[in-house]
Amino acid sequence: MPPATVIDLTHPLIPGKVPAWPGHPCYNASLNSSLANGEFANVHALTIGTHTGTHLDAPYHFFMDGTTVDRLDLTLLTAAPAVVADVRHRGAHERIAWEDLSAAAEEVRRRKARVLLLCTGWSRQWTQPDYSDHPWLDADAARRIMELDVRVIGVDTMSPDEVAPGKDCAHVHRVVLGSGGIIVENLKGLDELVDSGWKNVTVSLLPLRLDGCDGSPLRAVAWDGTL
Repeated sequence: MPPATVIDLTHPLIPGKVPAWPGHPCYNASLNSSLANGEFANVHALTIGTHTGTHLDAPYHFFMDGTTVDRLDLTLLTAAPAVVADVRHRGAHERIAWEDLSAAAEEVRRRKARVLLLCTGWSRQWTQPDYSDHPWLDADAARRIMELDVRVIGVDTMSPDEVAPGKDCAHVHRVVLGSGGIIVENLKGLDELVDSGWKNVTVSLLPLRLDGCDGSPLRAVAWDGTL
């Protein structure tokens, strides 16, 4: 039976309302054919990048010999046990340290979870000018997370790294992707997961099968695995 409640962790894609990294394609959807114009069917043309909206980064994003999206291990992304770390006490440009993750780390060990989601609460700033001012994960904490055999780190922010002019914005990316892990960015609804009281959060984070690509938009959902 399907779970009684599914929480959608995906931001909607609305033309003109999807934050994009500088230089990345801006999302757009336009009618290519229209029933209203007497054509056979409604069909949209899309302008979209591999890192548009809620999406994942494959190792190939930062490493030439890294795994591409079409070759990712889908067992890590389909009905996967996940732990949600509540780090909503961290504010703009504040560091998320290993000490902030101690309770989540114990839960990862208990459940042998391969997915860790960081709930900063920053998804409320989606489309706002300060969206890139989010808290960020310490690179050493990222290493220790990967040592727990976590293979997927997801965030409700633009990036797990600090985004600031003149700074290297890829320390955590290199740690996680360099270890063969996967990063999921721009999640929403993690607050709902924290507040749900669910003991066995399960997620699906499935990308498009984009041959040879570095990332992919995805539809992220979660449910209580005990149901």
